Amino acid sequence: MARMYPTSPLNPTLPLDLRDQLALERTKLANERTLLAYLRSALTLVVAGFSLMQFFRGHLYVWVGAVLVPVGVAVAVAGWLRFRSKQTRIRAAAQAATKAQ
Repeated sequence: MARMYPTSPLNPTLPLDLRDQLALERTKLANERTLLAYLRSALTLVVAGFSLMQFFRGHLYVWVGAVLVPVGVAVAVAGWLRFRSKQTRIRAAAQAATKAQ
């Protein structure tokens, strides 16, 4: 009996639809890891800003710290917006793949 679904050239026992589903899951996880990297960087910038303001009162470092805090918040917001945008595109691709089956 002939196979009703195409198979992977590397592993003939693995159906492509499973491979595509696993690829979508990897993409979702990569998107989440990227969000966490943005948040980690944002938190680092905010903590560095507050540390500079706390330990170097009356110097140029206070102004640098005052700039780092809103930059850190902006990085967090940008990371969240990027995450939501990519998440929407990933969901749309997953729905398109589901409809194609």
